[in-house]
Amino acid sequence: MKLIALGQDKTCTAVLMALAAVTFIIPFCNLVFPADSPLHFSAYTVSVLGKYLTFALLGLSLDLVWGYCGILALGHGAFFALGGYAMGMYLMRQIGTRGVYGDPLLPDFMVFLNWKELPWYWHGFDHFGFALLMVVLAPGALAFVFGWLAFRSRVTGVYLSIMTQALTYALLLAFFRNEMGFGGNNGLTDFKDLLGFNIQSEAVRAVLLMLSGMALIAAFLLCRWLVNTKLGRVVTAIRDQESRVRFLGYRVEMFKLWIFVFAAMLAGIAGALYVPQVGIINPSEFSPLNSLEIVIWVAMGGRGTLYGAIIGAVLVNYGKTVLTGLLPEIWLFTLGAVFIVVTVLLPDGIVGLMRRRLQGQQA
Repeated sequence: MKLIALGQDKTCTAVLMALAAVTFIIPFCNLVFPADSPLHFSAYTVSVLGKYLTFALLGLSLDLVWGYCGILALGHGAFFALGGYAMGMYLMRQIGTRGVYGDPLLPDFMVFLNWKELPWYWHGFDHFGFALLMVVLAPGALAFVFGWLAFRSRVTGVYLSIMTQALTYALLLAFFRNEMGFGGNNGLTDFKDLLGFNIQSEAVRAVLLMLSGMALIAAFLLCRWLVNTKLGRVVTAIRDQESRVRFLGYRVEMFKLWIFVFAAMLAGIAGALYVPQVGIINPSEFSPLNSLEIVIWVAMGGRGTLYGAIIGAVLVNYGKTVLTGLLPEIWLFTLGAVFIVVTVLLPDGIVGLMRRRLQGQQA
C-alpha cells in the first residue's frame, strides 16, 4: 500500500510539474522572445491553453463535491457562468465611451434596448475589487441558498442531481431574457481593457494564462489539504455511509453545505478567468449540456482523486478542439461514446487504470 501511495504521489508531482511548466515557461517565453522566434507561442495557443486551465479548475471543483462528498451536481456549470458574468460586467463597464453608441455609463445593448439608466445590480462593477468579490460571492450565495434548502430537507441521490440541473436550466432561461439586463442571448462581449491594459495584447494573454495556472495549482493544493483534514475525512465518510455519520452525531447537512459552497466559489473563479481569455460570456454557459460535459471530464480522469479531474478536463477539451475543427458534426456522438466507455470499462477513470497497473507491477 505504501508503494501504491508513493506512485500516486509521483503522479501528483508529475501533474503539478506539468501545470507549473505551462503556467510559467510559456508566458516567460512570450514575454522574452520576439514573435518570429520558434520559442514564441501564438496568441491562439496561449488562449487555448488558458481556457484548458480554467476548465481544469472547474473540473477540480466538481470532483471535490462529487468525488469526495458524493453529490453529483448536474448543474455545476451555473456557478462557472455566474463567475463569468461577474467578470464580464466589470469588463463591460471599462468600455466607457468606446462603445458603438458612445454612452459612458450604459453598455451598448442597454442603449439599443432604450434603457434609461443603469440597473442597480450593475452598480459597483466599475471597480475591480468589487467585481472580484462578486466572482466568489454570487456563486457562493446561490450555492448556499440552494444547498441549505436541499440538504436540510435531506434531498439526495438522483433527486438532488435533477434539482441542480433544473436550477441551471432556469438560469439559462432567465439570462436569455433581454429585460434581465445581461445582454440577452448575445451576452456580454466586445471587451476592451482589463485594469487599463488592452485585453487583446499578447502580454495580457500571457499574464491571464499564468494567473489561470497559478489559480489551478493553488486550488489543487488547497483541496488536497482539505480532503486530508478532519472535515475532509468526515465528508468522505458521508459519501460512503451518510446514515452512520448522522447517527454518530454529526450535522451532515452542514458538512455538505460548506463543501458545496466552497466548490461553487472555485467554479466562479474559473469562470472569471475564462471570460477575458475567450472574450465573451452568454447564456449558453448555463446549458445543462455544459454541466454534463464537466461530469464526463471528472469521470474520465477519475473522480475522488483531484488530479484525475485535471487530466480528464484537459484531454476531453483537447479532443473537442481537434474534432470540432475537423468533423464538428460527430463531436457529440464521440462525447457520448466516451461516457459509455468510461462507465462500462473504466469506472475509476484513467487514474484508476494507472493504479491497477501499478498494483499489478507490485504484485
